[in-house]
Amino acid sequence: MLAAFTKLGVSSFGGPIAHLGYFRDELVLRRKWIDEEGYADIVALCQFLPGPASSQVAFALGMLRAGPLGAAAAWIGFTLPSAILLVLFAYGSSAFAGTAEAGLLHGLKVVAVAVVAQAVWGMARSLTPDRERAAIALTAVLIVTFAASSVAQIAAIALGSLAGLWLCRSGSTPAIGELHLRVSKTFGMLALGAFALLFVLSMLLAGQAQAIALFAAFYRAGSLVFGGGHVVLPLLQAQVVAPGWVDNNAFLAGYGAAQAVPGPLFTFAAYLGAVMGPAPNGIAGATIALVALFLPGLLLVVGALPFWDDFRSRPMAQAAMRGANAAVVGILGAALYNPVWTSAIRVPGDFALALAGFLLLTVWRAPPWIVVVLLAAASTILALT
Repeated sequence: MLAAFTKLGVSSFGGPIAHLGYFRDELVLRRKWIDEEGYADIVALCQFLPGPASSQVAFALGMLRAGPLGAAAAWIGFTLPSAILLVLFAYGSSAFAGTAEAGLLHGLKVVAVAVVAQAVWGMARSLTPDRERAAIALTAVLIVTFAASSVAQIAAIALGSLAGLWLCRSGSTPAIGELHLRVSKTFGMLALGAFALLFVLSMLLAGQAQAIALFAAFYRAGSLVFGGGHVVLPLLQAQVVAPGWVDNNAFLAGYGAAQAVPGPLFTFAAYLGAVMGPAPNGIAGATIALVALFLPGLLLVVGALPFWDDFRSRPMAQAAMRGANAAVVGILGAALYNPVWTSAIRVPGDFALALAGFLLLTVWRAPPWIVVVLLAAASTILALT
């Protein structure tokens, strides 16, 4: 299990949707560890829950194949390669001081503009296809813009879910099968209880010792990532930039670099933990941040497995999720302006590069790592001229 997912961890470029395609090719078609119907059921579960969908699918497949140790091995194999690369980038970026290096780091910030714009565009088309959900997204933009804090983001998602119960009841419930993972309802309840307890504690322990506050901040962010890995950007920005733990320029440069590595986007947490100003940072900070960001999504997978077949057939649950996903589009849209756009677009050339990157991603369907390389190189050349 560790070998199979390490292979995927070093070769899976392109974001969560692409990762699911790699998993299918390797594990369903080639290794035949699970059939098509079972794989589709696991993907449906992980896309419904908050958290990093591709990592949750890897975790669930590991549990199906080899129990809890298999689940841990699958997560480690898929996550560790990109985490190591981003920690190395964190150590290397601190040595960047010249004109060329500054141009490179600024190019990574411009990459973030293109990538987030693509995410907002794609998510808005799929998650806000009607007036009701567009209104929920716009309301979330207003809430987050005028009350910029992590509490405002939580409130926007909660209000989106409530609005979804009222406004988003129409819509088809997808055809469902049955999951046959051997997780008892008792164990599932324990996992859900642990998720809820840690979430409450993360809200109460913000002012404690730095290591505890660091874990709490990343756990809160990981608990609220509905709708795709890019949503982690505004959630983490509120947790680490607002209190001054990470400089906004370093934050966006790391986010741009995260687009160039394989594996899950959530390993951005390892970079942030490594570059953080207050200790623990470095390897210790990277480890705490990485585990804390992934943990809620993995607990939810374990907790939801025994109840999923019944829960996902309920129309009210589907309506609440439609509203929450629409609110997430609004939160990410607000982040596209601040801090992403305001920090990266300083001169007309920056706008031209960001637009070129957006078109490469959306029209030419270029892989994100290629866009990272091209825009970083272009920004470095502009800085030297």
